[in-house]
Amino acid sequence: MAGVFQLEAYEPEVYRRKARMISVAMAGQLIVFGMLFAMLLTTTFGSSFWLNALGVLLGLLATSALFAALKDRPWMNEVRYVWQLKHHLGQVSGYLSTLRREANADNRVALDILTFYHQGMQQLAELNGRTPDDDAERLAEKLEVKLKREELGLPEDVTRFDPQDLRAFKRS
Repeated sequence: MAGVFQLEAYEPEVYRRKARMISVAMAGQLIVFGMLFAMLLTTTFGSSFWLNALGVLLGLLATSALFAALKDRPWMNEVRYVWQLKHHLGQVSGYLSTLRREANADNRVALDILTFYHQGMQQLAELNGRTPDDDAERLAEKLEVKLKREELGLPEDVTRFDPQDLRAFKRS
């Protein structure tokens, strides 16, 4: 997750279809691995609730390890991108009050991060098939940031986010 994150365009329908397929595959693998490990343990050591629970835990670990190994495959691009986007938006959300205060003081880095945050939230809502939250306060902030950017001669969109930029701000 280190390094500069770039907003990318993905088709929401393709993302949702792949996310559903991967979720079903993951659940299926967990069931198969959990049952397999539980069966092996209870056959070897006798029947016990704790051995069944251990089998499920081992199934979860095996499923997690398999998906960790597969996460860099090309067919996981959309899902991996959304995981990374959510991670970065979560990072930014911890700094929002400081970023807002600094944006009001015309801090260009804070304005860039807030713009990225709003664009990322918009894209995440679209990819998940939801309408963006029409919270009046959020919309007012988005408009205020846009006007500040125009006033300072900054571009309207920010497509890149460097997590290192957050080091200049205090976590709120």
